[in-house]
Amino acid sequence: MFRIFLGAVFAAIAIYTIITGTSHGWNLVPVFFGDMAAMNWPGQFNFDFFTFLLLSGLWLAWRHHFTPAGLLLGIIGVFGGMLFLSAYLLVASIRAKGDIAEIMLGRARASAIGKQ
Repeated sequence: MFRIFLGAVFAAIAIYTIITGTSHGWNLVPVFFGDMAAMNWPGQFNFDFFTFLLLSGLWLAWRHHFTPAGLLLGIIGVFGGMLFLSAYLLVASIRAKGDIAEIMLGRARASAIGKQ
């Protein structure tokens, strides 16, 4: 069910993004941060969402032990949002054969916990 959810989320966000981008342009940054600067409810939502993006990026970098590849994945996670994270988690869940500890912690940390 988790993988079905991730696939559905990926497809829905990809379609929504394409429709929105073609209708309103691809320059999201001024709109996103402009709403935050306006101190209104859309800005509050964007600020809250941005902290989730930062947490996602930090988790991705941590999961990969802050290696250069992990830092790159973290940056992609911040800017790619759930579109990227859903694809990443789908691949990670397949590689981990559904082992949630490995999905969340990475192989090395999950193995270390399993040895305790």
